[in-house]
Amino acid sequence: MASGFPVIDLFAGAGGLSLGATNAGCDVLLSVDNDEVSCRTIETNSRFLGGVVECADVTELGGADLRRLAGLEAGDPLLVVGGAPCQPFSKAAYWVEAGSEAAYRRARASGTSAEKPPPPEFARPDKRRTLVEEFWRLVRDSNADGFVFENVRSITHPRNRPVLEALERAARARGYKLRFVAANAAEFGVPQRRQRVFLLGSRLRRPDAPQPTHAAPDAAAEEGRSSFETAGDALAPYSGDEFSEPEEVVEGRWAEHLRTVPPGWNYKAHTAWGGHPNPTWETETRYWNFLLKLSPDLPSWTVSASPGPWTGPFHWDTRRLRTPELAALQTFPDGYRFEGSRRDRVRQIGNAVPIALAQQMVESVAVALGAEDDNRLLAAA
Repeated sequence: MASGFPVIDLFAGAGGLSLGATNAGCDVLLSVDNDEVSCRTIETNSRFLGGVVECADVTELGGADLRRLAGLEAGDPLLVVGGAPCQPFSKAAYWVEAGSEAAYRRARASGTSAEKPPPPEFARPDKRRTLVEEFWRLVRDSNADGFVFENVRSITHPRNRPVLEALERAARARGYKLRFVAANAAEFGVPQRRQRVFLLGSRLRRPDAPQPTHAAPDAAAEEGRSSFETAGDALAPYSGDEFSEPEEVVEGRWAEHLRTVPPGWNYKAHTAWGGHPNPTWETETRYWNFLLKLSPDLPSWTVSASPGPWTGPFHWDTRRLRTPELAALQTFPDGYRFEGSRRDRVRQIGNAVPIALAQQMVESVAVALGAEDDNRLLAAA
């Protein structure tokens, strides 16, 4: 465990990385975010998280500001964690449902020859891409001893990879020893198949890659791991009527279609490929999470920060997931409260790092920094 190692969380959101750091034994002294609702969420959950909450734009802060707000002197040990907003790097940012793309998939499904269209360009530059540079600036200027950077898997896409590589080059030039980790949250005890990447940095020694603890049931025993946590087990405590929310009710154009989608399926249950006698769609003509319904016997698919009205995952009882259910799929502790409207709550939960996954990554860097020793960081002095 990290024995109270000081942590500052940038782009803290609802506190996923902070909770992971706390569970790893670290002491989160400062959480920074520019979203007032997210800041209220962290403040509301003071029994889970301590430290100062600073609702501010990171571009207006310097390294000395971070140390001052956290109550740290210039030479005190420090671990900075953060996930710069991932929307600029997500698939949705460059892979849209354009007419030409949908036409191509329909042609392919019907066996007709068609030329695949190129991915569309960004409609406009996204200034949030520079927040990766801001994360590095604050790590450097605060003279942090280590860092944990988190983002979506798509940051490794050729279009986005230069941003990640620039961070790696800058960190190595300053003497950080790095470990890149691509992780499936389900392999770390999270009841959700969520793909994320981490860049772990330490000035003392290279962090170890956390080892997966869970696997699919047919491979778990052979690999010496536990079986995947399931959505059914995670959501069971919140199935009672006392947890119901008005927004969970599904009504409208595709409500009946969703009702007849079996657990673990999506819109393909209503295609000829899926064996439907009167198919509504052809396969590969809709996004995979259209009418996507959870199976209680499997981990959840990735929960989204901004789902559309027919975007899953939906509960196998043909309703939208409740706030505490979404939180449970992200391994937030029972009783953790999210401020704001339903949209605000879903956004905060969907943007968060699963706590059980964050814990493993933070602990790896803290251990590399000698956090379990009383004389930690003397070698870096």
